[in-house]
Amino acid sequence: MQVQEIMNKDVVTVSPEVTVSEAAKRMVEKGTKFLIITKSERLVGIVTEWDFVRKIAAEKEFKENSKIESIMTKRVIIIPPDTEISEAAEIMSSNNIKRLPIVANNVLVGVVTALELLAAEPKLIEQISELFLTSGKQKSVAG
Repeated sequence: MQVQEIMNKDVVTVSPEVTVSEAAKRMVEKGTKFLIITKSERLVGIVTEWDFVRKIAAEKEFKENSKIESIMTKRVIIIPPDTEISEAAEIMSSNNIKRLPIVANNVLVGVVTALELLAAEPKLIEQISELFLTSGKQKSVAG
């Protein structure tokens, strides 16, 4: 089974110029734990709840007018839509990330999460469970 069969096509995106405060409000409104940052329909970054926590912890005074690009992960691991679910799970596991943006022809077409992989292929539980056991130790690649 390929990730395009289970990916979420309704991805919440914002531009890099959006403020951190506006991005946080958007996440709450949409009930999501991450945002994909796009510019002219091209993926330029990803922001997760953990990025917000790190930003607040790193600054003595949190600046609401900071741009989201100041905390986004710029080096994002992506996969094409025809990636096999087992390969996506291996990529997540080896990079300690829980989300993989899916890109076709340089355009974001969806996102697949570790939980979606588990729902589609329960036999991946052992491989992906490592992500949830180490969630506080995420790399900044696309956590």
